[in-house]
Amino acid sequence: MSDFTGVYPAIITPMTAAGDLNEEAFRIVYEGNVRAGAHGFWVAGGTGESVYLTEAENNRIAEMAADQNGGRVKNIMHVGAATTTQAARQAEHAAKAGVEAICAVPPFFYGVEDEAIVEYYRVVGSAADLPLFAYNLPHATGVDIVPELMAKIQDKVPQLRGLKHSSTEFHNVAAYVEMGLDCFIGSSLLMAPALAIGAVGCIDGPLCIVPELWVDIWNAHRAGDGEAALAAQRRATEFVTLSRTIPFPAGFKALCEARFEIECGDPRPPFPPASEEQKMGLIATARSQGWLDL
Repeated sequence: MSDFTGVYPAIITPMTAAGDLNEEAFRIVYEGNVRAGAHGFWVAGGTGESVYLTEAENNRIAEMAADQNGGRVKNIMHVGAATTTQAARQAEHAAKAGVEAICAVPPFFYGVEDEAIVEYYRVVGSAADLPLFAYNLPHATGVDIVPELMAKIQDKVPQLRGLKHSSTEFHNVAAYVEMGLDCFIGSSLLMAPALAIGAVGCIDGPLCIVPELWVDIWNAHRAGDGEAALAAQRRATEFVTLSRTIPFPAGFKALCEARFEIECGDPRPPFPPASEEQKMGLIATARSQGWLDL
């Protein structure tokens, strides 16, 4: 079995009231997730607002994650950027910081050809020489890393270990598994069915708030109890539905503030903040339904 498996929260990036990185809060959220049974983290990904952070901030997050971890779980640090040069610099820094793996969205905005995407991953992979996970997030990047493109990347990038699959093309999970790749499903709503067809785990933002719900799915799957896994998935889905009732990622930050009793701040603009009324309403509902007391 791969050493990258299980429940990997896409961790938030807490901010201070002034809009700077809140290092203490990051460490508290990280530690709370480890204690709850998380097997690793997807660091500074979409939920972590990486493309709205500076290069220095992303680099600091890699350092914090590696330091807080101390080798207990697996950090997969997102290093994707608009240019190959910046992504490679961030990959090199992440490796020096001590993370266990890197990940990257493909080049976005301009719609470059497959060959350019492959070259981007080749350069980024060689800069870190760590296990590399592609980040298939087509609704944000405009690039769907379909199995045909993934095969080209696999052929040219020896560091490629797998991917986070956040496309609506769920059936491609089986294709990636057939290619020998570690495929994490990128939807917290689909962990149980994805595991049933060969996915190695789940990566998503709601896991950061109450990872226990997805640890239950994982444990049931590992025990061979598909019925219990589906029951746990239905319970997790109820929480996800609630967590998305106010704007992303403000809702996740508000729930983390309540769960871990720390300041997480507003998202980095241009992400919109949630109103106090929205946040308090969300937290009150979550408390009344017992989600914050697991």
